[in-house]
Amino acid sequence: MPHRKKQKDFLIEDLPEVAGHRKRLRDRFLQGGLDGFLDYEIIELLLTLGTPRKDCKQMAKEAIEIFGGLRNVLDASLDELQRIKGIGSSNTFGIKLFQAISEQYAKEKIPEKILLTSPQEVVNYLREKLGKEKKEHFLILSLDSRNNLIRENIVSVGILNANLVHPREVFKEAIDAHAASIIIAHNHPSGDPEPSEDDLEITHRLVESGKILGIEIFDHIIITKTKVFSFKEKKLI
Repeated sequence: MPHRKKQKDFLIEDLPEVAGHRKRLRDRFLQGGLDGFLDYEIIELLLTLGTPRKDCKQMAKEAIEIFGGLRNVLDASLDELQRIKGIGSSNTFGIKLFQAISEQYAKEKIPEKILLTSPQEVVNYLREKLGKEKKEHFLILSLDSRNNLIRENIVSVGILNANLVHPREVFKEAIDAHAASIIIAHNHPSGDPEPSEDDLEITHRLVESGKILGIEIFDHIIITKTKVFSFKEKKLI
């Protein structure tokens, strides 16, 4: 019986196009971070960590489409992720690693108690968080009855409009944190702290929703590198 040549194990390096694309994706990240990355490319990059033998682009695109955005994919459970064709328990490694690191980072980033009792303490805290960001970030600070900070959440990144910031997303985080009140905040990279029409509409909708749910919106603060706008100070809340 003739000797059969042992078949070579199939590796991603056997596909030059896939290997080249994957290297370019990683090189882009190493050179410039996530600036310029599309949402599906971020998921694709994470999937490559646990997928040595498969092109991840299509499954990443499907995940973004089915879950409705980057954040929802990153928050998805293992069972939910595996509903996407091509995604199994192994190649979710990168996403699950991201989730675990994010949780651990958040615990260490926020000390057990940060007391925000004065407007200046709030402004200083928010300027540290948002003042240098080059994109608009919409953030929620969940407070207990003694104004201790118990959780912070980024709800939206990018140019804000009233359609992107939904009361259900904002108050879901507050309810999960058992917050007595919340401070909402976002930054204006332009340096001009004056609120836009969308800022005013978002604030009105959230204040009215908070009244129904029994969670007070203590303030809405717009932060720049050097200036600040307080809706409460201007009697807009």
